[in-house]
Amino acid sequence: MFKTALRNVLAHKARLLMTVLAVMLGVAFVSGTLVFTDTLGNAYRNQSAKSYDDIAVSVSTFVDDADSEKNDNIDAKTLEKIQGLDGVASATGRVSGFAGVADQDGKLIGNGWSNTGGNFSPSGKDGKGGQDAAYTFTDGSGPVEAGQIALDKDSAATGKYRVGDTVRVATNGPVKEYTLSGIFTTEDGAVNAGGSLVLFDTAVAQQLYLQPGYFQDVTITAAPGGSEEKILDAVKPLLPEDAEAQTGRQAADEQAEMIESELSSLNKTLLAFAGISLFVGIFLIANTFTMLVAQRTRELALMRAVGASRRQVKRSVMLEALVVGVIAAVIGFAVGLGIAIGLRSLISAFGAKVPAGPLIVSPTAIAAALGVGVLVTVLAAWLPSRRAAKIPPVAAMSSVHAVASVKSLVVRNSIGGAITLLGAAAIVAGAAMGGDGQEIIGLGAFFALIGVIILIPLLSRPVIALVRPLLRRVFGVSGNLASQNAVRNPRRTGATASALAIGLTLVTGITVLGVTLGQAIDKMTTDNIRADYMVTMAAGGSLDTSALTALEKAKGVAGVSPQQAASLEIGDSWQSASAVTPGAVEKVFNIKTVSGSLATLADGQIAVAEKTAKTNGWKSGDSLPVTFGEGTPKEETKNLTVGAVYKDMEFLSPVLLSTKLYAPYEAKPHIPEIWVKMNGGATQANEKALVDSLGNSPAISVMDQQDIRNMFGGMINTILNLLYGLLAMALIIAVLGVVNTLAMSVFERQQEIGMLRAIGLDRGKVKRMIRLEAVVISLFGAVVGIGLGTFLAWALGETIKAEIPGYALVMPWDRIGIFLLLAGVVGVLAAMWPARSAARLNMLTAIKTE
Repeated sequence: MFKTALRNVLAHKARLLMTVLAVMLGVAFVSGTLVFTDTLGNAYRNQSAKSYDDIAVSVSTFVDDADSEKNDNIDAKTLEKIQGLDGVASATGRVSGFAGVADQDGKLIGNGWSNTGGNFSPSGKDGKGGQDAAYTFTDGSGPVEAGQIALDKDSAATGKYRVGDTVRVATNGPVKEYTLSGIFTTEDGAVNAGGSLVLFDTAVAQQLYLQPGYFQDVTITAAPGGSEEKILDAVKPLLPEDAEAQTGRQAADEQAEMIESELSSLNKTLLAFAGISLFVGIFLIANTFTMLVAQRTRELALMRAVGASRRQVKRSVMLEALVVGVIAAVIGFAVGLGIAIGLRSLISAFGAKVPAGPLIVSPTAIAAALGVGVLVTVLAAWLPSRRAAKIPPVAAMSSVHAVASVKSLVVRNSIGGAITLLGAAAIVAGAAMGGDGQEIIGLGAFFALIGVIILIPLLSRPVIALVRPLLRRVFGVSGNLASQNAVRNPRRTGATASALAIGLTLVTGITVLGVTLGQAIDKMTTDNIRADYMVTMAAGGSLDTSALTALEKAKGVAGVSPQQAASLEIGDSWQSASAVTPGAVEKVFNIKTVSGSLATLADGQIAVAEKTAKTNGWKSGDSLPVTFGEGTPKEETKNLTVGAVYKDMEFLSPVLLSTKLYAPYEAKPHIPEIWVKMNGGATQANEKALVDSLGNSPAISVMDQQDIRNMFGGMINTILNLLYGLLAMALIIAVLGVVNTLAMSVFERQQEIGMLRAIGLDRGKVKRMIRLEAVVISLFGAVVGIGLGTFLAWALGETIKAEIPGYALVMPWDRIGIFLLLAGVVGVLAAMWPARSAARLNMLTAIKTE
């Protein structure tokens, strides 16, 4: 039987091609993901380990507020004591924070969020060794004066800077000009992530990011023969209370665990989409073997007649699947290696750097690729093999293929209906539960999808019957034959359409949900924001108070208010608050008061959002005990009056107070945003006035309302495009399924096509018939997928609408129309080869075919 299986694989290699391609693509996705994440993880772990190679002990602190009352950073005296310990070769203090570099056109170099500044710290116990071991200078030297900086090589190249040039650099304060003293290379993670790194003289870095004479971190190297553990034990008693010390080996291991954790999430996400692709591929494989078994009915019956048992026949089909699975898995693994290499290059193309390292092909990746490919193929062929085993020997007397019994169809449809109803009920129940129902909706979606897949053969007849009159009227005989062929074998049509339905269920679901969220957020932005501009740090950090002062003095400003982050203890609970400018906050935000007046903020009163007020039983006029600066020397409790209750809005915290009231309790305000209203609205002149007032800082972003809307919409579109890309493999496999079904169907219907040609159907009409059949099947799958996807999007929307004001389901008819159009195009493209094959059949030869 093994020889028979091999012979059958070779005999039907053309008809098994699409199955091999489907399995190959799924395996390539899996193996590519595993090899890519293993390679990435190995490269970053090696880079991390390399950075800790010479470090005996690493010390970290967690207070980086330059004006903090309590300073738990490492001071210069402590650093000197560490340098004097037995076994210590050197102790280097580090300071870091945000630094943005402007290019020749004043634009920010790097991606913003990973643009970093640090201190140049020459090695040696005296701190004057001339070189910093963390950086290798390719030109010039490190900064040793207040007006000097050094730049990483890539940033210098991007900005077209050379040693001696003047460079504009911004932290979270005003822009300053520095002389470029040197250019260096580094394995710093911020630079590898696509950012920039600026080195300052240590005293300058301390002034910018901490306090003079203080360091955030210390790296300690051991003298020959020095013990990491002994140095660690000696260092710990010297450190502030909240500082953390660990050996270099422990720090490297911790970093490796973090890398592993981050890559694990990426790995799981990619494998989930690979699983979807393989799930879609199951339908193609099952359809292929089902059709092969049907076409070989006489051959299998003859095998039974000459003594083969049912088990042997079943085993023969399973062996064919095994051979196909092994071949596809091996090819897929090779393609997966190419995908891994391509993904690595793609990351570099987007500006991020992947540390150098070999391609890691682990035994796990090899085993997973081969195991998945073989397992999926064999499982998909199991049901067709059972059907093959049931073919009676008497079938050898006839070429008529066995049809499904009425009983089997009734059982199938009953089971499918029950599972679909169960899934739909779970989805509706989850939607009714709100935010707690997402897991139930996920479970319901799984059952609903399985149920619909089982019912698709039943659905195919009435749905396709709706378009039959149109096909007959527009395309005549070809359209009529195509509609009849599409429902001739409902199971085959259903299996082919199911693959497309699965892909389009997911695509439609994320599209409807994404577009709905986008419009809700867009409406929220236009309804709540009166400001013409929002000013933020490019890196997303806090703006300096000097930026607020500069904007208030800018020409044409009608109102300026920060959205300063604050935290208060009111009664027994902590509340998030926003410190704002009274009188101006009403100009930049459309705040609707329920009771009281926002003008009372200027009198030292507070305003509370409606939901927070109801939850705590507060109302306008109430006096509440408010604690400021808890845990600091400035801690104070005041009784404050609720001057207003306002409608909740996403751009403000649930409690408002004036910046003047909060100022004494926060040494350095945390200002993520400043909102500006201009006389004359958003114009080029007004925007230029704001940019000029900020010193044309590359680190500060000035966005008008359209920019804000584009920012939110851009994030949603980026996520949608990413998901479309990840689902592309599943859709490609679904297309292969349509090609496969049509090609095998043409082979199966050679005699019929020959007869049609003989009675006058020309080649053009034969091609049209096959194309229309493909289009009908593709559109049927698309309609089912779009319907189910929309249903799921509605249910998921119900779970989040309470958190998004103005949320209402939006049907993106334009995109749905594109999906249907693409489904039709897919049908046409998928039919090209089968239609051409059908049209080229020799009618006499075809008529003689059994």
